[in-house]
This record gives sequence, structure tokens and C-alpha cells, in this order.
Amino acid sequence: MKRKLVLQLFLLSICFSALSAYALDNGVENLKQTGKAFASVAKSVSPSVAFIQIESKATGSAISGLSSPFGDEWPFGNDLFKRFFGDDFRGIPRGPRAETPQNERKAIGQGSGFVFATRKGLLANKTYIITNNHVVADADRILVKFQEGREYVAKVTGRDPQSDIAVIEIEVGGLPALPFADSSRLEVGEWVVAIGNPFGLSHTLTVGVVSAKGRTGLGINDYEDFIQTDAAINPGNSGGPLVNLEGEVVGINTAIFSRSGGYMGVGFAIPINLGKAIANQLIEKGEVTRGYLGIMIQPITTDLAESFGIEPGQGILVAEVTKNSPAEKAGLRQGDVIVAFNGEPVVDVGNFRNRVSLTPPGSREQLTILREGKQKDLTIVISELTIDKLAEQGSAQRTDDIGLTIQTLTPQLAEQFATMPGEGVVVTNVQPGSIAAIAGVEVGSVILQVNRKEVKTAAEFTQAVKESSVKKRVLLLIRKDNVQRYVALSW
Repeated sequence: MKRKLVLQLFLLSICFSALSAYALDNGVENLKQTGKAFASVAKSVSPSVAFIQIESKATGSAISGLSSPFGDEWPFGNDLFKRFFGDDFRGIPRGPRAETPQNERKAIGQGSGFVFATRKGLLANKTYIITNNHVVADADRILVKFQEGREYVAKVTGRDPQSDIAVIEIEVGGLPALPFADSSRLEVGEWVVAIGNPFGLSHTLTVGVVSAKGRTGLGINDYEDFIQTDAAINPGNSGGPLVNLEGEVVGINTAIFSRSGGYMGVGFAIPINLGKAIANQLIEKGEVTRGYLGIMIQPITTDLAESFGIEPGQGILVAEVTKNSPAEKAGLRQGDVIVAFNGEPVVDVGNFRNRVSLTPPGSREQLTILREGKQKDLTIVISELTIDKLAEQGSAQRTDDIGLTIQTLTPQLAEQFATMPGEGVVVTNVQPGSIAAIAGVEVGSVILQVNRKEVKTAAEFTQAVKESSVKKRVLLLIRKDNVQRYVALSW
């Protein structure tokens, strides 16, 4: 009996050893196949990825001495969201430095892009490259370099600061354009590959997964619907493609979450469905036309859901309806809950704004709402979003010179900060280390006047600060906790 048991154990050990060896060999083979997939992506995509170098004229004190190439003053007024530029392009690094008299000098920046479309014919050869707006926004000269060494001087076809998308063009045809995937079908957990030029290291490939989808409310762009990924993204990757294992573009690498200015495992890419819609308009007419409803909307919290008798996450709440707007004409009311747009569920404020903005003006669309527990369909004619209407919507605007992000006071914000709608603008973000932060301006402060003139919208505030840029000095009247004070900012 003992001999039989020992023999059985011996045979089992041999079987387990064989199975372990098989599993090890199989695992190694799977890793090899995965590696070959990444290599295949690099081979097919890299020829279409561009290294973008820009030159811009900067007037001011020349900076000398050593300091970090990635300063603390970044375009978005928040050190958590670092744009992908080298030194001197936007913002000036803090730290010990010597200043020389005022002069004009060249500021150099860099980024990435990829071939979006080409036109080849007898009359015109042209290649369009998609990138981020912040890469080329202030460029006086744009140089585009490809993997095999070709270089071209590019010009801007069109820019859209609100989505941070730009298209540039070069006078050559026949360059390979990258294929696009349907980014709406992207799933959390899928492998993705980022290709770009981090720190000027041309055509660098990094690999990760889709960490999340539909990230909104980050304060990076006016229109947000970000793909979050852990594929390593660093300064210089901005504008480059995020692709799937078939080599199809799923996103445009745009921003990172960082406390150091470098990679920390969280990157954001604009979905290519949004990027493609914006880029096509920029190519066709050089600007973007957006749809407009005329409502203030907000997410439905658990408390609000209970108050309105609906399930949490079911739709979005209409907080205000603008007079004489398409929404008012269609019969939409304050307190309505929008649950569907053209038959598709509505669950997120940012996603809904994007869908409306990409709807052509003049279109007749269907809104499904809940009103007092009853479902109702409304037909609405979308109009065009103009600058005046944008101000009415309370869109946040950033003033990089003084380091503030401000927003028009909606009724909800006015109630939150104990003030009246149209009575000033509210500070929603203060850039750490900025002159506003040093002067003690805090989030939640209501700015009533700029240079002794009342401001009632974010657009008015931004224009007033812009007019002060010559003297580089602005006087603000601020109210915080029912206390008013003047603050003088110089830069």
C-alpha cells in the first residue's frame, strides 16, 4: 500500500513538473507575441508621427543661471496639470536667476503631432497634421520633422483653444495618414501605446492601458471628455497619438497629472472622435462652429436625486434656462432632468455639453426629460454658440498673467458664495506661486471691479486684464467672507 502511494505521488510530481514547464513556456511565448504586437505598432505608426519644434518671439528680461527646465508657472494655472513644453515657452521658472535689460529673444518649444489627412493632385499637394493648440498657439515659426529625417516648415490651418486642438499643414502630399478607431468603443483595461517626442527624444514609444474614460471637470479644457491612461506621457508628448494594438488612433495625448512636472502614472488624451470632428471643421473653414441650447446644467448628486425622486446617475439637472434661447422656445424648464439626447442616455454633464456642441446649428434634435416624475419628449432646434452666449453660460476663463481662473456667476454659484448673479465674477482656481496667490487672492473670492470698473462676466474680466497687459498692472476690488478690499497686482 505504501509503495503504491509513493508511486502515485512520484507520478503526480512528474505531471506537475511537466505542467509547470508547459505553463512557463506558454507564458514566455505569450509575452513574445505581445512584444511583437508592440513592435508592429511602432513600425506602422512611427512614420506618420511628427516632431514639432516652434519658435516664438519673447520680449522681456533675459534669464540666466541654472533652473529647472519645467517651471512652476504653467498655462493652466494648476501645478497638477503640466503642459508638455520645455523651458521658456510658457511661463518662467522660479528660483535664483539674474536678469538682463529688456530685449527680444527667441523662445523655443516642442511637441508632437501626427498626419491626419493628405491631398495630392496637380494643383495642390498638402499634408495636414493634428496636434494640441497649446503646442502651436504662440508660434512664429513651426518646423516639422519626421522619423526618416525629412523636415518641413508648417503653417497653422486652424486652432480651437476650447478643445485644445489645432491643425497645421505642410506643402507636400502623399505622406501616410494614420487610421482612426472609434474611440467610443474603447474599453477600460485595453492596451494602448503612446508615441511622441518626450523631452525631445524623437519617436519614443510607451505602453499602458486605458485607466478610465469620460474624465470631465478637470479644468484643462472648456470641452473635456478625456481618456485616462497609465502609458508614460511626458513633456514633448503633447499632441502625439495614443493608438490601439491595431495601430489605430484612439486619442490625442494632451496633459498629465503631476506634482513634479514629469510622469506619475496618470495621463489624459482627447478622444479621437472629438478630435476628428474638430479637425475636420478646422480644415474646411479654419474655425469651429458649436451648437447651443441655452441652459445651465449640473450633475445629480445623491441628495438631489432623492429630492427629485429619481435614481442617482439618472440624467442631468437643468439649473437655469436662458431667456429667448432654443431651450426656452422648446419648453424646457428649470428643474427638468434630461435623461436622453436623440435616444441616447445622458449621464454626464461634460459628455452632454460635448454632444450638443458638435451638433450642427439648425438641427432639430430630441430631448427626453423627466418633469415631476413623468417622462416627456421635446423637439429643440439647435442654434450657434457665439461669444456672447458663451459668456452667458458662465464658461470658466483663465488669465495666465496673474494666475487666476474665473467664472461668470450662475444662480447656483451666486447662492454658494452669498452674492447676486451678475455681481462680479468668482475665482475658481488660483495658480500656486502666481502673483494673485502671493497677493492672497483665494478660491471663492468674488471680483467686483477691475481698474475701478464693474465686471459681470468672465469675458469682461478677461478683456479688462488683457487691456492692462501694456502697463502690467491691474487693480481688483475683491469680496471674500463679506469683506471687501482692493488688491493691486503687478507683473
